[in-house]
Amino acid sequence: MLPLSAWPTEDRQQIAGVLTDIDDTLTTEGAITSDALQALHDLKAAGLPVIAITGRSVGWSEPFAPVWPVDAIVAENGAVALAASPSGALDKRYRQDTATRSANFARMQQALARVEREVSGARRATDSPGRETDIAIDHSEFAHLGEAQIAQAVQIMRAEGMNATVSSIHINGWFGDHNKWVGACWIVRELFGRDLGAELDRWVYVGDSTNDVLMFERFPHSVGVANIRRFEPQLTTLPRYISAGARGAGFAQVAAALLDIR
Repeated sequence: MLPLSAWPTEDRQQIAGVLTDIDDTLTTEGAITSDALQALHDLKAAGLPVIAITGRSVGWSEPFAPVWPVDAIVAENGAVALAASPSGALDKRYRQDTATRSANFARMQQALARVEREVSGARRATDSPGRETDIAIDHSEFAHLGEAQIAQAVQIMRAEGMNATVSSIHINGWFGDHNKWVGACWIVRELFGRDLGAELDRWVYVGDSTNDVLMFERFPHSVGVANIRRFEPQLTTLPRYISAGARGAGFAQVAAALLDIR
């Protein structure tokens, strides 16, 4: 990973949009800090769209979608998106139809119960009541699981036929072909009618953990905030750059790098 200061000016000038994780990337200790929030406002004022893509539940995301200056929050690892409509009402969009979501929900609850039963210390994430399309086990937010327990939970989810990934705080599992990359392509097409895959060099992705690897693999302009060092041994692909600051302070540095040359 190169220091953020090594990001060439000519590359930064080409950036037309920002995609970012939320937990421990935008937020610090579970809340957005004033510098990160100001960075979002400054990016919006400069005409740069910002889309947050998170493993958090859609219920957890709903209070923030209308008030944060972002174009959308894509929750539950690409399954559902929230955006403020022109009327100010919250527009919720799903990638799966109602029947599919209903059938998957019942299967997911069985898998969740199995993880809690078989993995010592495993407990569902506190935002679980707001989850519609996935399940989450807390490993670092209000509980702590070791590497062996995390691996066991992932193995059980996959044995149940689910996709599974590990964020900085949760272990997420779901049924379906979506993920952060698929969700990003979907919402950019939905909101802007644009093909994200055809303009990767015009977007930057900012993240902090192993569930961001799919994005690091694809984006030539990717940044890890400094706390990504915690997951460095588990990352199969590293971001291109790393900020000096951690969490929200690191995101604010990415925003400054984009805005300083405009």
